[in-house]
Amino acid sequence: MEMMKIGDSPSESSDACLLLSLPEDSFAVISRFLSPSDICNLSLCCKSLSDLVDSEKIWFVQCEVVKALPLSEIFQWRTGISSYKSLCRFLVEVVNPLVGIWVHQNPELGNVVYVMPGFLSVVGCRIIPQEVGPLGIQEGRVMWSPVFEIISGLDGGSTAFFLHGIDRESSCLYPGFVTSIDKCCNVLLLEVEPRRDKRLCGEVENGEVRFPFCKLPFAERRKLLYMVTGRVGLNVPEVSSGMIFPHKAMSLERRAMLLKMHKFGGNWNHMSLEDELCYDPIQVDINELWTNLGYGEMDDENEIQDTQRKSLSKYFRSSIKRILRRSSSSSSKQHTCSSSSSSSSSEIRRSNLQTFLSSGDSVGLSVKATQTKLSSYRGWPNMHETRFALYKLPSKDPVESQEYAGLWGGTFGWPPGKFTEDKPGKALFLLMLTYEEESRDDSERLLIGTKILEGTHYVMHPNGSAMFVVKIGSPSSEIFPFDDTNGEEFEHCYTGEGIAKGYGFRYPGYKPGSLFVTSKGLLVFVWKETKVVLTLQRLDLEELLKKGVCVSPLPPCLNFTYLTKSHTNVFASGRRTS
Repeated sequence: MEMMKIGDSPSESSDACLLLSLPEDSFAVISRFLSPSDICNLSLCCKSLSDLVDSEKIWFVQCEVVKALPLSEIFQWRTGISSYKSLCRFLVEVVNPLVGIWVHQNPELGNVVYVMPGFLSVVGCRIIPQEVGPLGIQEGRVMWSPVFEIISGLDGGSTAFFLHGIDRESSCLYPGFVTSIDKCCNVLLLEVEPRRDKRLCGEVENGEVRFPFCKLPFAERRKLLYMVTGRVGLNVPEVSSGMIFPHKAMSLERRAMLLKMHKFGGNWNHMSLEDELCYDPIQVDINELWTNLGYGEMDDENEIQDTQRKSLSKYFRSSIKRILRRSSSSSSKQHTCSSSSSSSSSEIRRSNLQTFLSSGDSVGLSVKATQTKLSSYRGWPNMHETRFALYKLPSKDPVESQEYAGLWGGTFGWPPGKFTEDKPGKALFLLMLTYEEESRDDSERLLIGTKILEGTHYVMHPNGSAMFVVKIGSPSSEIFPFDDTNGEEFEHCYTGEGIAKGYGFRYPGYKPGSLFVTSKGLLVFVWKETKVVLTLQRLDLEELLKKGVCVSPLPPCLNFTYLTKSHTNVFASGRRTS
């Protein structure tokens, strides 16, 4: 930003910035038109401006500008952090990038995680496949299960990560580290991270990972995660159980407790956050881990690369021999060569694992939010099936040209909310509505209702299937096919097709149908042939989950991403609630 000057002398120029002459309240109003990064850049211009923009009032305004929290919660969060500047840093670097709907393809029936603000934290909540009772979606209590939390330290810069899970019958917390959060992240990864300890309190650094965790075979990644979570788990204290969204006084108590658990492990109850004792309670020793993996003693660090080179050389020699001798070798020789190749591959995997682990003195859980170029099909990202990862669903706020975009929820049946004795509950459906230009005619827009959750016990079409596709650019004059309108007035109608017979994800069967829009904001899709009705309404997931029912989670690694292809509801076996 250029400085405005009065006169030419150096003494006059130094005091000539008009911003410095403004009252603090006036500058606070001006700062609403600046971003937090603009304010930080402004503070670098000179010491006077730095002092001006460091005021609490300016950074309070920036917390509003970020629009991550309502005003009342900004005041509440400030009671547990050192300054509004620190609070704004946490909102910009953690809350804004992570808040939203995250999904994974498996299980197709229920792996939708909504990340929302807690108290000086973000909380990942899995929405349980469930039925809606007579009270309906808004008045009923939606069941959910905690997946993870990322909590701000007192200064806003440090963070503590906890994975939620269950060990036998007890809920546990599994502490770890936040490796990085990209501001435009769309993939959230659970990993094991080597750590190098400087043997000084509070100074634990990332190791220089020479072989990334994501390159290890799935079986080894899964084994490492299972072993580390098996060692670092901490029982959930009574004050924390079922109190992820407590009132203010309980929020401060719970957050302080979690920060102590992250720093001191199982001895947290006898410690204070100001204590300097530090012994890395949430990490696992590398040599101990290597032994438990069944590999004996760890090779010296200077032998690792030689071992890897020898393994690669042996692998390529055996592969070349197998190719050259394929036409002339006997079956016994082929078997010998194949065994040699298999042995070499095993040595390479062992060497890669050792290279990965040797980057630190210990390992711990970590979470990393990255931005990756993802392909998609009708708004549903194409995912890796063997990664402990969640994928963020792109979501747009409704605007004038896309007024139906966003999250909707509903059930089958008309009129909405009608229940019978033999059917006291109806399966809850969550759909993400998006717009798309039809490839054959750019002037024809499509409205696609992508299913992200189905509350049944068994599902034919997995999440990511389009429940309906309608031509939103071509309104229809069709009349609602039922005499009982339930007091609704129908303002618009669009023709299209809805999912019907057929099996699968990419090419399910579809039948003609129509989408009706009511004056009260409901969307009603009716299949023409069967007269089956799907009724949808807009949902505020944050409010629904805060007043919902907390259900015990799955075991820790499964709880983050349930990597099992299943069309059945894994929560339907009567899991206890907290």
